Amino acid sequence: MRPALLIHGPTASGKTELAIALAKALDGEIVNADSMQVYRDLRLLTARPSEAEEAEVPHHLFGRVDAAERYSTGKWLGEARSKLADIQRRGKLAIFVGGTGLYFLSMIQGLSDIPPVPEDVHSEVRALVNQEGVASLHSRLQAIDPATAGRLSPNDRQRIMRAFEVWLATGRPLSELYQAPKSVLLDDGEWLGIALTPPRSRLYARIDRRFEGMMMRGAMDEARALLARGLDPQLPAMKAHGMPWLAKFIGGEISPEEAAENAKRDTRRYAKRQFTWIGRQFPFWPRLPSPDLGDRKKVIFALFREIDRR
Repeated sequence: MRPALLIHGPTASGKTELAIALAKALDGEIVNADSMQVYRDLRLLTARPSEAEEAEVPHHLFGRVDAAERYSTGKWLGEARSKLADIQRRGKLAIFVGGTGLYFLSMIQGLSDIPPVPEDVHSEVRALVNQEGVASLHSRLQAIDPATAGRLSPNDRQRIMRAFEVWLATGRPLSELYQAPKSVLLDDGEWLGIALTPPRSRLYARIDRRFEGMMMRGAMDEARALLARGLDPQLPAMKAHGMPWLAKFIGGEISPEEAAENAKRDTRRYAKRQFTWIGRQFPFWPRLPSPDLGDRKKVIFALFREIDRR
């Protein structure tokens, strides 16, 4: 059985194009590993593969989750496990592609078994933060889970809320749950990881051009349709790159120029954080700095040949 191929990289680094080319050449099927591209409401703003691209080769776990859902890494991992088994059973190559590093880590290092948090607990903690502030919630967390509180900044709203929600829902500190044994999806020798690291100046320019293209293809209409649903602005889908700024423009708070520039800036900053994540979490993954599709394919083919020889 050929090892699964994991393709990670910052946003706009050419992952989709490469994955499709490899799937065609290697009889593969593509599995989404991007936490924003799971949502069906935002194809353009999340740069999900187009319908034409999805028709070229089989695609899985793209655009199947409603924006009202708080989709988690645990849910994704369970679905990825099932999809991997199905693809390999049919003798195909599984190609996982995306920009969410935590998804890849969960596959090869395992994920703690943390029960889902009920929506009423989410609502209770949100109300508490709105009333008292995130620093106060951090102090509360310090009393019940000092290990987790100690590694979080008092201003880290999302992670502090998550830790407090888990304690309310389970009665157990998050740090304790993290210490439980973890089972991995892919053992050593069952996967090959690749990191796309194009020149940053070229990547940032591509990010800007891509956002402008999104606007021309109807991303504003996509944002309006999502806002019309009246969803909680703290939902993951509502924080997709560009969405908060487009919401401010639609609400009459800022100009379209401000919305566009701020969206581009935030996406560039996110790409920078992705580079940092790759360097820290995947230091030994082969790097593909060339933006040329042909060069990238040659490197991956060479790596697969080396694996076959072993």
